[in-house]
Amino acid sequence: MGAVAPPNAPKQTRSRATRQRLLEAAVACLDDHGWAGSTVSVVAERAGVSRGAAQHHFPTREDLFTAAVEYVAEQRSRALRALPRQDRAEVMTALVDLYTGPLFRAALHLWVAASDEEQLHARVTELEARLGRETHHIAVRLLGVDESRPGVRETVQGFLDLARGLGLANLLTDDGARRERVVRQWAGLLEEALG
Repeated sequence: MGAVAPPNAPKQTRSRATRQRLLEAAVACLDDHGWAGSTVSVVAERAGVSRGAAQHHFPTREDLFTAAVEYVAEQRSRALRALPRQDRAEVMTALVDLYTGPLFRAALHLWVAASDEEQLHARVTELEARLGRETHHIAVRLLGVDESRPGVRETVQGFLDLARGLGLANLLTDDGARRERVVRQWAGLLEEALG
């Protein structure tokens, strides 16, 4: 779990550390318990803070969980942006990894909840659209392709949609061996399609 600021640290530093612990705990709770089992109290307990401290940082449950998914997505995007250009198969594997970890499982729980909860729907839809655009731009850069060429944008987006599908397949069983074969095949197809 995130860093704990020493008691003599400045208030702002302690506040940032508490916020980070809450965000990380919220993602872990969504991944472990789903939306129904992830309450502010459960998250606060897991983060080692009071419910009041949690509500100070995040007044509503929706605030907490949308911020948590966004926080971890930003961490993953930062890691992706830092990747050096590699061969396309390695880049594609890194992109598929976005959709097979705890963040993706947590995001799925949030998506399902947003489909039934009006107050959450708009926030999650906006968040996912923004993250989707950012992931697409990162993929284009890492793959070293020119989106001005006809079909390139759609090919990259098709791959990202495939990656999401592979992540879904991985939810119930470890689908790593099949996923690896599929990614290798798609890397070859992308080489042909994108040049």
